[in-house]
Amino acid sequence: MIELGKVQCLNVVKIVDFGVYLGTKDEKVLLPKKQVPSDIEAGDALSVFVYRDSSDRLIATTRLPKIELGKTAVLKVSQIGKIGAFLDWGLEKDLFLPFKEQTTHVQEGDSCLVALYIDKSNRLAATMRVYDYLTCESPYVKDSAVQGTVIEINPDYGVYVAVDNQYFGMIPKNEVFGQIKIGDVVYGRVSKVRDDGKLTISLKQKAYIQMDEDSRIIYEEIVKRGGSLPFTDKASPDIIKAEFQMSKNAFKRAVGRLLKEGRIEITDGCIKQK
Repeated sequence: MIELGKVQCLNVVKIVDFGVYLGTKDEKVLLPKKQVPSDIEAGDALSVFVYRDSSDRLIATTRLPKIELGKTAVLKVSQIGKIGAFLDWGLEKDLFLPFKEQTTHVQEGDSCLVALYIDKSNRLAATMRVYDYLTCESPYVKDSAVQGTVIEINPDYGVYVAVDNQYFGMIPKNEVFGQIKIGDVVYGRVSKVRDDGKLTISLKQKAYIQMDEDSRIIYEEIVKRGGSLPFTDKASPDIIKAEFQMSKNAFKRAVGRLLKEGRIEITDGCIKQK
């Protein structure tokens, strides 16, 4: 059986002037002459990828695409058309990404994480809605360092991430600081592996490690502002988040570390460099 969108091994069943037909007598696909090995004979097996050409006919190629059916990959936008974008996937004919399958607007030159699927017209197309194409069978355990691509943002739950562009991951909303948008690559650690295999991701290190980093950030900002901050660790969580992209608890821990080290002092409603 010839499978659209997949690399497969097919036998030569007929040799013609313009190429060879692969498959069986009842079901075959053309491999154009320019891709046919010079010493090919009937019955030989070839590894090919099957897609549709510009005339919508099934065609085989010995070139391997950057993505296969049901898989995900990061592809570059080669051009924008009237009904969607076209992606470079390593073949002569670009891969179509319909506007309706874009979770954020893409521009020429952008790179985006997509999955390959067969649309209602039995054509191969790309979608940025990759959630259903991710797997729970990751090799990661608690505290593993990971990176992934942001695929969805839900204000009520958090940020959904494709870890290594293939595994389920989520950053809970209370772990989300700063501006994160779809398509961003984020780095973090696995804070929990759920029973179903999905990964809970933290963008923060463990508290004792993160406190060192937070202390450095705060102290550098104090120096940058001429030696003081116009608020203390009693400031509102909103002010702290806006200024440092960290929680109030994290801010208080870091300020406490700086106080203990004798690098700052708190006076008159501000934090000063010593």
